Amino acid sequence: SQRLSESMKGLLRWVLLLGLALIFLQLYFVLRIACMAVVDPQSTAFQRSEAWRLATEKGELRWRQQWVDYSQISNNLKRAVIASEDDGFTNHDGVDWDALEKAWQKNAKAEQRAARKPETRITQGKVQPKAPKIVGGSTITQQLARNLFLSGERTLVRKGQELVLTMLLEHLLSKDRILEIYLNSVEWGEGVFGAEA
Repeated sequence: SQRLSESMKGLLRWVLLLGLALIFLQLYFVLRIACMAVVDPQSTAFQRSEAWRLATEKGELRWRQQWVDYSQISNNLKRAVIASEDDGFTNHDGVDWDALEKAWQKNAKAEQRAARKPETRITQGKVQPKAPKIVGGSTITQQLARNLFLSGERTLVRKGQELVLTMLLEHLLSKDRILEIYLNSVEWGEGVFGAEA
């Protein structure tokens, strides 16, 4: 009975520590995003991981980026990116729930088709199943949240954190600032980031 009680206390301590760690992580994100209202981010998690990938795969560190203020970015580029990536950008609160639902349904159908009739491809002389094409329903703000702080893995935990970060970005930054950071950090070519490129 006493051993069980000590085990429960130990478990409760670990749960509380984990909870505190998650709270401090969210506070870290709040502070980082609040700073972005006035300080341009020097790099994103995606940029750093892409630079590392290029360095390890190709033996070269290619990273080209030069910050451009919002007023100096072509209005045509702003309109083109909004039209192609997120046509409701100015109207939603960071998440386009309809687009997410459509993407979810489209991906479920693609997986069902792949399960019924698996396509194959030949890689290094071996026949391998071809994965169904995944369609995203992410907004510009969601893409920015993911690129700034998160990995590219597709898990529910990562998606949940992305939604929290999206809401923080939308509440702490203006739409113009979100678009400015996005346009200055998005990859335009291998190892080439930002609107100046």
